[in-house]
Amino acid sequence: MSNNTLNLTPEVYEYLQKNSLRESEPLRELRKLTQSMSTAGMQISPEQGQFMQLLVKLSGAKKTLEIGVFTGYSTLSVALALPANGKIVACDINKEWTQIAARFWETAGVRAKIDLRLAPALETLAELVAAGESDSFDFAFIDADKLNYLKYYEFALQLVRPGGLIVIDNVLWDGDVAKAEVNDASTKVLRELNQKIYRDERVMISMLPVGDGVTLALKK
Repeated sequence: MSNNTLNLTPEVYEYLQKNSLRESEPLRELRKLTQSMSTAGMQISPEQGQFMQLLVKLSGAKKTLEIGVFTGYSTLSVALALPANGKIVACDINKEWTQIAARFWETAGVRAKIDLRLAPALETLAELVAAGESDSFDFAFIDADKLNYLKYYEFALQLVRPGGLIVIDNVLWDGDVAKAEVNDASTKVLRELNQKIYRDERVMISMLPVGDGVTLALKK
């Protein structure tokens, strides 16, 4: 048995997508549009979006939280998996990017499920706590500025109910977290977060080599 995860060469990755990815037309069109942008690297991979849809379905989630929207691919993925009465509180600060997102949410017929909060996420999260919404979310996804990841994690842990799931993106950071010579601020925060979650007895965890690395943290 190999100690290494299968190396995804371009050929294997193409095979994976052809034999696994079931991407709806709005998702496909949004992904293509975003790929033309200089900031396209911020978008999650399509197989990650599909994986999150599966997690939402498996968990029976109805009320979800998203910290970092960008052009809305992950939000749309989750919204499509939610029941008709499902809700996403989506946090971002960029009006231009989220206008693109809203257009595709509308096209896909899920706009009513998404409560977009255009404000610094830490402010929105604090407002949710102050409004008595702790322990009320079924699912949370963190994919925003890395320097605040530690704070986002703590807020998500407070807002998600026991048995709820937190999904954290970019935990492998293109492999930089494993390179001792790389010590920029974002990489150092991600290393600290990974160690914190590893030791955190409040959650059950699994770090997976999906996309740029995804950690699943199930609140006990």
